[in-house]
Amino acid sequence: MEFSILTAIGSPWLIAIVFVIVFLAAIVQAGLGLGFGLLAAPLLALVNPELVPAPTLILGFLTAGWGVLRERQGITWSEVGIGSIGRAVGVSVAAIILANITDRETFILMFGVMIAIAVGLSVSGWRIPFSGGSLVSMGAVSGLMGTITSVGSPPMALVYQNHPAKSARPTMAAFFMIGCAFSLIGLAIAGWAGWQDLLLAALMLPPMFAGLAVIHLLGSRFDGHFRMFLLGISGLAAMVLIVRGLT
Repeated sequence: MEFSILTAIGSPWLIAIVFVIVFLAAIVQAGLGLGFGLLAAPLLALVNPELVPAPTLILGFLTAGWGVLRERQGITWSEVGIGSIGRAVGVSVAAIILANITDRETFILMFGVMIAIAVGLSVSGWRIPFSGGSLVSMGAVSGLMGTITSVGSPPMALVYQNHPAKSARPTMAAFFMIGCAFSLIGLAIAGWAGWQDLLLAALMLPPMFAGLAVIHLLGSRFDGHFRMFLLGISGLAAMVLIVRGLT
């Protein structure tokens, strides 16, 4: 059967909803320096599970790459390299887990649980001392969560929460760009990524680019109230996904 974008997502109305989700997530990513997956992934999974994790990870790779190009002078590449070692370990574990999942219901349940964990980490206030060990360990957690859900930012955000945004934001962008590439390779090996995912990602490119462009009109940062709204939406979506996976 010939692959059809309309068939894959469901209807023109659902495609419009997907466009709005990706547009808003790109604005969040550009404004906060992270959060594309945290907003987009659970909502896209509610629209259609086929939109995660690979298509969302492809967009995550592109938005992170945009951040790298924009702020490349502030990247601390030695930290990116250390964190990427952990990311590779987490990706390997995630690929093994996904290779043994045979139905979408189990995936949706696990997806929802991990999104809920990501939201919990974001609001926990947990303080992690910055060190090579924390970069590797949280990089591994990021790789595990990011490969399965396309949301890998909360663990690394904990590591960099006390760093100046001028250095933390571009360094994390570089980490996520490389990490998304690792995760996509792991998904392909596990049989969870293919050419259909490229087509779905291509469909979502226009609203992504539009969101990145609009940020220049809105300003480069958002306040804490917006961040909590983002986490609330993601948490609610996670709960719906968990219920859906259990029924």
